[in-house]
Amino acid sequence: MRYINSIWGYYLIWGGMLSTGCNVALSLPLDTTISNWFVKKRGLAMSIKWVFSGLSGVLVMPLIAYLVSTQGWRETCFIGGIVMAVIGLPIAWFLIKPHRPEYYGLLPDGAKMAEEVQASQEKMLEHGAKYAAEVQEVEFTLRQAIKTRAFWLLFLAQSIPALVGPVMSIHCIPFLTDKGIDPVRAAAIMAMMIFFSLPTRFLGGVIADRISINHTRYIKVVSYFLQGFSVLLYLINPTITMVYVWFILFGLGQGLAVTVSPFMRARFFGRKAFGTIQGVASMLMTPIGVLAPVYAGWIYDTTGSYEFAFKLFAVLLGAAAVISFFILPPKPPEKLTDARSIV
Repeated sequence: MRYINSIWGYYLIWGGMLSTGCNVALSLPLDTTISNWFVKKRGLAMSIKWVFSGLSGVLVMPLIAYLVSTQGWRETCFIGGIVMAVIGLPIAWFLIKPHRPEYYGLLPDGAKMAEEVQASQEKMLEHGAKYAAEVQEVEFTLRQAIKTRAFWLLFLAQSIPALVGPVMSIHCIPFLTDKGIDPVRAAAIMAMMIFFSLPTRFLGGVIADRISINHTRYIKVVSYFLQGFSVLLYLINPTITMVYVWFILFGLGQGLAVTVSPFMRARFFGRKAFGTIQGVASMLMTPIGVLAPVYAGWIYDTTGSYEFAFKLFAVLLGAAAVISFFILPPKPPEKLTDARSIV
């Protein structure tokens, strides 16, 4: 990014290389690894991951805004690339295991496995499946999962935040600066939204570990209701003060959802095909996330205001809360396949 000097270079590097790297490396493989290595403590493990992810946003976003304003975006991107190479690559290469714990003679959550079981990989995989079954977790293949009602209801409910999230990320700082807030303060307000999501990121995972699989849907209901309600409050009273209320409540609601969504998919469909199932759902949601900011920008360009887009978001988030109420775990598949059969 430091050396681009054309719009096509921007599309290639930012839109092609960076977006591909983010999609390949960030959420999906991390969630898959955590889901593989944790079952009974998965919510806690997920929440810790998301808290640290959010904490980095709280700390880094104002820093990025400061660096862009003082050093320029080229130098800021260069610094970011160095940090990723020096810190991110060694951690990924040396610390992340490529398989789930049964392949290393271990059980999820650090549970003990008998020595006689460790002698056979087949027995280890079978023992791991029995361990997960203690919390009503059954292994689905991709084909089995997409035939269930739960898969599509999860997809529908999660698609709406996937629509709203990119719009918030791309348009909210311009929205705030249009209201007379300087860019650094606007970035701080965005960081504030992430900051207030931190406690609920942790709380959502901890609660999910402790409640029935049938009740995890209520966490999503509360999450989407809070997000939609926060937008509605601002629309009723569009003042600077209500902007803060909006972002605080939105952050609280968003924190619950980011932790519980991958948790539910792993609990509903098991570990062996989690990455494939999650990847297919993400692939289907990607066009929504791509088109939503464009649509919001078109609304602003044609009306001179984001008001209609915000009204639409409030309604859609309310719909996501209603959909989430009906997300129940699927019935076990008629045929339980081998632990290595993912499709």
